[in-house]
Amino acid sequence: MKDALALHRWLLAHQVHHEIVRLPRPMTCAEELPETVYAAAERCLMVTVLEVTTRVGSEVVIAVTTPVSAPPRPGVVGGLLGARQVRPAPAHVVNAATDYAHGLVCPLLLPAPLPMLIDDRIREDHQLLYAPTGERHTALAMRALDLLAVLPGKMVDLRGTRRRGARAAVAGRH
Repeated sequence: MKDALALHRWLLAHQVHHEIVRLPRPMTCAEELPETVYAAAERCLMVTVLEVTTRVGSEVVIAVTTPVSAPPRPGVVGGLLGARQVRPAPAHVVNAATDYAHGLVCPLLLPAPLPMLIDDRIREDHQLLYAPTGERHTALAMRALDLLAVLPGKMVDLRGTRRRGARAAVAGRH
């Protein structure tokens, strides 16, 4: 399993400024990050691993990085990918696919074949973002611009909002 030390070494090797934060209490999942590091939920990231059934019936596993305040909705991800079915991956699949502990997956150092979607609500600014490290007692703190620069994946709109506008009914011929 990957941990804070592996992240720290990789970020040092790539000359990326970061900090490994020692937490005041252990956390069991990324959703606890805002209250643990005393940061806004929009500034804390989580990685959700989903099992996707494609239109042709094959099964794939994907990772989705979002702010803790806006976890991905499977229906929105499915609509974006044109998938038949999207569901949260069980813990053993998350552990095997990411090499991180379930619930504490960091968006960095994920295996190359694992596709990743990145929510475009993550602001590209100079403020800190926090992410789990795979360990219960530490978190990763990095400037948003630095983190987004090294994150592999595709930035997508996961809001799932429909366009609103006037809908005109078309009357059938009599």
